[in-house]
Amino acid sequence: MSKDLRRGGLDRLTEEDILRGGFSTPWDAPTIPHFPFTFRDIEVLTLVWRTTEAAVARLLPPPLVPTSDVVLAHIYKMNDTEWLGPYGESNVSIGCRLPGTELAGSYSPYLFLSSEVGVSHGREIHGQPKKLGHPKLEHRGDLVVGTVERNGIDILTGTMAYKQRRDSLDSLKAHFDFAENINLKAVDHIDGRPAIRQLTARRLSDVVVHECWGGPCTVELRPNAQAPVHRLPVIDMLDGVHWRADFTLVPGRIVHDYLAR
Repeated sequence: MSKDLRRGGLDRLTEEDILRGGFSTPWDAPTIPHFPFTFRDIEVLTLVWRTTEAAVARLLPPPLVPTSDVVLAHIYKMNDTEWLGPYGESNVSIGCRLPGTELAGSYSPYLFLSSEVGVSHGREIHGQPKKLGHPKLEHRGDLVVGTVERNGIDILTGTMAYKQRRDSLDSLKAHFDFAENINLKAVDHIDGRPAIRQLTARRLSDVVVHECWGGPCTVELRPNAQAPVHRLPVIDMLDGVHWRADFTLVPGRIVHDYLAR
């Protein structure tokens, strides 16, 4: 089926197709993209704030441990993405490491997207805790404004001056390696038994940064029981980054298997 289907054919589904990697339902109009797929001309506002060490530790699944009390919230304007098309995304991340290994990076406790395909892919493949929401990035005169709305509530609002100081992504990497994204993947069998309990990790590939600007940012959080970003309270607002880039999403890896024991 697979080769003919991707050319538009409708051959009968086979067991071999089902067992092949990258399979997705519905079989004749798959939801999940095949790796790799590329994001082009992405505009990002990364908001940075200091929270409490206790707040970070509370959201990390064991055996991950915190490496920073800083939060990075990326608000993306995805202008051209293969399979998904244009949409908005946000990723709230905190610094962590896996003891006994060299793995250190960012854990994502909250992600919100306006794309149903993006939500499905993130949850089913990476184990990312994605939910539908409405992230938006706007230019209002001399101000960059990012908002994340869920249930009619702006759970996150951030601002930064428009292109006043040239910068690089090294400013963000100084807090923690945000490019190494770590997630908790949890899937059950239909009878309720755990099927997958893993920590997964992945890095973006072919990253090209077209421009990058830095400066002080503001961050406002509003409580929402179904989108509790407020559990990472703002203690101190730090410098944010406004940038544009291209990158490609490639397969990741399993870094910890809870069921292997």
